[in-house]
Amino acid sequence: MGSEALCENTLLGMGNPLLDISSVVGKEFLSKYDLKENDAILADPKKHKDLYTELVDNFNAEYIAGGSVQNALRVCQWLINKPKVTTFFGAVGRDKFADILYDKATSDGVNARYQYHENETTGTCAVLIVDHHRSLCASLGAANCFTIDHIKESANKKLIDTAKFYYISGFFLTVSPPSIIEVAKTALSHNRPFTLNLSAAFISQLYKEPLMQVLPYVDVLFGNEQEAEMFSQEQNFGTKDMKEIALKLSQLPKQNEKRTRIVVLTQGVDPVILVKDGVITEFQIQEVPPDQLIDTNGAGDAFAGGFLSQYIQGKELETCVKCGIWAARQIVQNSGCTFQGKAEFDASA
Repeated sequence: MGSEALCENTLLGMGNPLLDISSVVGKEFLSKYDLKENDAILADPKKHKDLYTELVDNFNAEYIAGGSVQNALRVCQWLINKPKVTTFFGAVGRDKFADILYDKATSDGVNARYQYHENETTGTCAVLIVDHHRSLCASLGAANCFTIDHIKESANKKLIDTAKFYYISGFFLTVSPPSIIEVAKTALSHNRPFTLNLSAAFISQLYKEPLMQVLPYVDVLFGNEQEAEMFSQEQNFGTKDMKEIALKLSQLPKQNEKRTRIVVLTQGVDPVILVKDGVITEFQIQEVPPDQLIDTNGAGDAFAGGFLSQYIQGKELETCVKCGIWAARQIVQNSGCTFQGKAEFDASA
């Protein structure tokens, strides 16, 4: 199947729409707010209350449309180059940040179906760049107020019922597990692929109960090395070996026995690990030259978006992974999850 044959609403995503406030900072700034490189956390109301103000007032901050799932869908749309193949659900406030997010998502081709909350502000995420690596600190705001009512509205329920693939972030487990289960059960009843991203190490650590409730529905699982290692630790896998962890993840109990679970783990510049049917495959990464590397913010989202852009077309898994690697490579050469021009992915390269 080519991208021209894809219908509207082929892929439905659900997550937290956030406006990234991005800036290059020093390591002392991370230390001041007890943050780590290559990490993602939820802001502590006391510890991080001055972080956003300081970032805007004292640094040359950029505002970039963000949110993990929305980013992935934007990249997917860029590669497919056909509007509204993807649909997105998430919650925002009635403010200028929501307008920025909506305009960016829709101009990139995503059908953004936000749930609006009048008395909450649109969520933001501080993206702190140190030596090209990112540290994320999210203040969810309205994104945290998403309710299952939104997906039960008739127009939205129809979109869920008619989508062919589903993608949800682990981050959304902090917001509305019932909404995730509702979508997962729809995917199961129609035998359609349900995909999930582990998203951040703290999800496996602090939200393990809802994560383990959702995991049996997951047909394709994405994660990076920190997330996989934390999952292994919390579930007592007894190993730090990424291949072993990927294999064990693929073998965890599963609702839909018609398809085995695919696990895809990224490791920065180290090979991507793919597991399907007990077979482990590694895919090499071609490093971006240091003078072309801007920052790694959005690289994982871009990988997922690139992978899914091919997966929903029925392409071979090798092509899906290669496209994910290609997309991430483009994104790290830009600030945040942004891209220019036409996507020129060549599966044969």
